[in-house]
Amino acid sequence: MLILLPPSEGKTAPRSGAPLDLDALALADDAAVTGARADLLTRLTAVSAAPDALAALGVGASLTGEVEANTRLAVAPAAPGHRVFTGVLFDALDHASLSAAAKRRARASVLVFSALFGATALADRIPAFRLPVGAKLPGLPGLAAHWRPVLTPALDALAARDGGPVVDCRSGGYAAQWRAPAERTLAVDVFQLRDGERTVVSHFAKHTRGLVARALLEAGARETSTLERVADVVARAGDGHGWEVELARPSGGKPGALRVILPEG
Repeated sequence: MLILLPPSEGKTAPRSGAPLDLDALALADDAAVTGARADLLTRLTAVSAAPDALAALGVGASLTGEVEANTRLAVAPAAPGHRVFTGVLFDALDHASLSAAAKRRARASVLVFSALFGATALADRIPAFRLPVGAKLPGLPGLAAHWRPVLTPALDALAARDGGPVVDCRSGGYAAQWRAPAERTLAVDVFQLRDGERTVVSHFAKHTRGLVARALLEAGARETSTLERVADVVARAGDGHGWEVELARPSGGKPGALRVILPEG
């Protein structure tokens, strides 16, 4: 099983530790991936030092300090991604409280997608950075489009070796960085009932996807070996959260969906 997560835009900057080592990240054995990471690191450093850095990165003045920190990424302290990424989804995942077995599965099964590094393992040591996937860096197309041809060969091979379901908790540009094998993929869609109607909810969708990822990691490999078993694990987790689950199987070359319906209120 592979679990695909988006990053959090907000991050906790490590206060100490060795700096980033690109050769130690997941997929570093693929020269194209490592080369793209090094190139983007150089470009982001230059853009972040420019007078128009905030506009170039599409962020407001409140993030001036984080953009300035981008100029020191090569020497800044790095820490495991599960400590750097913060926000609703990662709070719900709560890596620190996972069982030892679930933490081992997380190291092997979870990929966090980002505009700067493409895709990293949850335990990969990274610095805090600010680069939205919608940002436009000089000389490059959109970052999702830039990453797609780089990541596709490496991640296609990884998914083939894994051979199990792919649970996709990404959305937007992060989902566009790599198209997982449709016949084995379930996108996690979250809805909330309001006056009996299903509505899309952003905050609770992130929270629920974090809980879904946590439940799957705690369940183990055998219980998540098929799409149906994945859906069963998430449905059982819903007993404690009041949600219902629907499985829409992949068809017509399109991925399936794991629809989580949250109760009223």
